[in-house]
Amino acid sequence: MATVAYVVLVVAGLAALGTTPAATETGSQLVAWLRDHRTVVHWGMWAFTVGTPALAVMLAIERRLIPSPYSDVFFIGGIAILISTAVQSWFLAGLALRADQLEPATARALLDVAVFFGPILTGATTTMMAPVTLLALRQKAGLPMWLGLLGAVAFVEQSIETITIFGSTGFTQPGGAMNLQLGAGLTLAWMMAFGLWGGLRGRAPNPAP
Repeated sequence: MATVAYVVLVVAGLAALGTTPAATETGSQLVAWLRDHRTVVHWGMWAFTVGTPALAVMLAIERRLIPSPYSDVFFIGGIAILISTAVQSWFLAGLALRADQLEPATARALLDVAVFFGPILTGATTTMMAPVTLLALRQKAGLPMWLGLLGAVAFVEQSIETITIFGSTGFTQPGGAMNLQLGAGLTLAWMMAFGLWGGLRGRAPNPAP
């Protein structure tokens, strides 16, 4: 249930926000977008905020499915995702609060911090995925091979996605399609797969050791 709740809330938040400004928009374009989307930005941030307990429960339960130190590394990555999401939300919600009073240069400077949420988040996601994926590919801890294969695909994509730290335009710009569409989609798919598998395994009469 925690996994479903978290994924639903994140998808709802992303849907509310739509296509957010990335690194190439001018300060004036950002101010115009924030003025037009002030309400939906706060709804999106609300969805991410109320999704925090669901993600925390999901991580705590999943952590118990794998042995230490793998579980510790996984948990650290998950906590980093929680923290990074909160910090990015502060900037977006704060900018939208008084969008009609924003100066273009100020908006651009502050959003430059927020758009690096995606590029920097790749460090947290790879930290979270790596131990589970490694165990699954080695068929340890009862983890299925298919989860390892999905994790390997997502891990490789997230590793490549670190190049968005250096991007400035197009697909690889910070806060662009590689971050918010491809990367976010694969990461959410892996998180949902692991969470649902963990929930079903926990209900099995004789869970695998």
